[in-house]
Amino acid sequence: MRIAILALEGMFDTGLTTVLDALTTANTLAQWTGITTPGFDITLMGVRPQVRTALGLQVPVCDIADTPVPDWVVVPALADIVPERLLPTLVRDDVVDALDVLRRWHGAGAHLAAACTGTFVLAESGLLAGCEATTTWWLTPVFRQRYPDVCLDAHRIVVPSGVMVTAGAALSHLDLALWLIRNNSPELAALVAKYLVFDSRLSQSGYVISDHLIHSDPLIERFDRWVRERLDTTLAIDSIAEALGTSKRTLSRRLDGVLGKTPVEYIQDLRIERAIHLLKTSKYSVDQIAGQVGYAEGVTLRTLLRRRLGKGIRELRPRE
Repeated sequence: MRIAILALEGMFDTGLTTVLDALTTANTLAQWTGITTPGFDITLMGVRPQVRTALGLQVPVCDIADTPVPDWVVVPALADIVPERLLPTLVRDDVVDALDVLRRWHGAGAHLAAACTGTFVLAESGLLAGCEATTTWWLTPVFRQRYPDVCLDAHRIVVPSGVMVTAGAALSHLDLALWLIRNNSPELAALVAKYLVFDSRLSQSGYVISDHLIHSDPLIERFDRWVRERLDTTLAIDSIAEALGTSKRTLSRRLDGVLGKTPVEYIQDLRIERAIHLLKTSKYSVDQIAGQVGYAEGVTLRTLLRRRLGKGIRELRPRE
């Protein structure tokens, strides 16, 4: 499998090295253990002759013009993690040239992958239009506003969609690399995960700090505050809208526009957030925690955590 890693100036160092380390570890373990796999031919590609990471390390890139079309192109994250810095970077000359390369390689049959803020580069090319995707959780509102034609599911860590695959925030680069390895050999991917001491994760919801997402809309900010103060009660959307001086329809539309969620889904997020906090910081039983986040029975909370995070109570509660 020929994999080209598209190296852009100012990329996230850990994103680049995580993908490289995972794939080269897969090659080493396959040879050592005798696992039958085609292996990974990895090339670092650049649209400029010299590329440096965000921490100033020079990346030994090859010229794209001299390289055959790869099977997969991986776009690691840019280190610009706030919108004020990321959005101007997307129109930088080298990034614009990289978009042309992505379109050309895609037209020639290459599959495309990106993680964290690299998903913005992929979306900027227009190739994600109509596809499902994920992105880094704290930039979800910006992604939705900039790319409304992408079906964003920011809960999931890895989202394959046709010939595209995207991954969530920061260390989701490793989830992405393991997904690529798993497509080649599930046995090898499991072995690489063990050697890298890595537990699989299905969702980035457990890492989301909802306060970071709500400040772009005053109504959503008030909705968030109102719900947090009453999480241990039964909440009706009509009553919440009335208390906030708006309509259920307007509240739903504003939440969908910024966060891509219904009011019920957002309330569930807040219940999960508080439940996880209590699981990690208190000795309360599951039934007691369920009551504090608005559920009558612990089994309801268990089911929701398993469905949304892919984890059970034992995995979330710290070991003593």
